[in-house]
Amino acid sequence: MIKKTVTIARNMDDESRPIAHLVQQASQYSSQVFIEMQDKKINAKSIMGMMSLRLVKGESLTVSAEGIDEEAAVTGLESFLSETK
Repeated sequence: MIKKTVTIARNMDDESRPIAHLVQQASQYSSQVFIEMQDKKINAKSIMGMMSLRLVKGESLTVSAEGIDEEAAVTGLESFLSETK
């Protein structure tokens, strides 16, 4: 299992589209992928679960993955969350 703390660089709270893109990004990997914030651990491949989080620019979260491509999954989500689009 790999874990990485990431600071959100884009505003993801305005609409559901960035969340949908995050779920699509996570779904590309075979590994189990999770986003951890405060006391929640959410499956990053679950649109409903991800929409339950309040992902705000400047906040930190932990991306974790376990599986065959866990390193690529964590790196991919880190890149997505760190983009300033």
